Amino acid sequence: MRTAVFSFLFLLLSAGLQSAPPKPEGIPRIQIALLLDTSSSMDGLINQAKAQLWKMVNRFLKARKMGSMPQIEIALYEYGKSTLPADQGYIRQVLPFTSDFDQVSKELFALITNGGDEFCGQVIRSAVNDLAWSKDNGDLKIVFIAGNEPFDQGFVAFRESCNGAVEKSIVVNTIYCGVCENGIREFWKEGADLGKGQYNCIATDAKVAYVPTPYDQRIVILNDSLNGTYVPMGERGRRGKARQLEEDNNAGTYGQANGAQRAVTKASAQYDNREWDAVDAYRADREGFVARGASLDLPEEYKGLSGAELEQKIKAVSEKRRAIQEEIQRLNKQADEFRAIESAKIAGENTLDLVLDKMIVEQATARGFVFE
Repeated sequence: MRTAVFSFLFLLLSAGLQSAPPKPEGIPRIQIALLLDTSSSMDGLINQAKAQLWKMVNRFLKARKMGSMPQIEIALYEYGKSTLPADQGYIRQVLPFTSDFDQVSKELFALITNGGDEFCGQVIRSAVNDLAWSKDNGDLKIVFIAGNEPFDQGFVAFRESCNGAVEKSIVVNTIYCGVCENGIREFWKEGADLGKGQYNCIATDAKVAYVPTPYDQRIVILNDSLNGTYVPMGERGRRGKARQLEEDNNAGTYGQANGAQRAVTKASAQYDNREWDAVDAYRADREGFVARGASLDLPEEYKGLSGAELEQKIKAVSEKRRAIQEEIQRLNKQADEFRAIESAKIAGENTLDLVLDKMIVEQATARGFVFE
């Protein structure tokens, strides 16, 4: 049976992708490359990834190193689908490293599965060689590869690829979709051992266990108010705002609890849309924004204003946004306490979110990160 796991379509800025900004000096970085098998048996895995993206991002948001919140970057690959180019090993880079989590969500929801050959060694080598990995060995650099076919398929030896990752201080974690003993026999554990990472197995078709909280509905309502504070700049802004609403809807298809998780991400400093939103652009560079004010293609109510009037109006919207974000974060702290109690009562199968959370926390802690 063919497999499918982590990966994603490479989109350029012309498609609206916000690439990862340069890391400010002294700010730690967490880089995660997801390599997903999208062969025909992996629908359950892809659904788990869609359902738990925001939970995973929110776990990152609790990380600190030397008191600083890290810059989070995610890259996505897909491999093992027969419609991908055979001469490239049935591999596609869906996204390079990016901090644009809306785009990550969009591409996850666009993934479809199809039969094919899964060349794990080759996709690991592609991710290690082609992505813009940090050169700071104090940063956390992780590969997660998931699938269910033998790990040694293809023309690129997985042992060489995993050793190549370790030479760049990149950790390789493997996730086998099926019975753990089968994954060990098919070299998935050896791949993780060579990559200085962890081997885990998951029940691909298991349903992700959500823990609804009494705070979810209020957070989702606040998210609607939060959306009202985004002021699009030009065509790129209009596309960005439409995509924001689309990913709200996608998150909501997995229930109110998942929609609330997405809202928590949007209430964080990591959710930065300065490329298309006037408020984030103002927050990032007040003087530059005011200087460009007259040339910006803003909604009708912002047109014809003097520089001082525009700044006053944008500043008021910024303050409104900050108040909403603070309220969402306050409610989420209460929701976290509720989930911690209720989650302990649930004894379910291993799912993608559980193994990712475990590995991320352990490996980040080993690099000096702490979690609030």
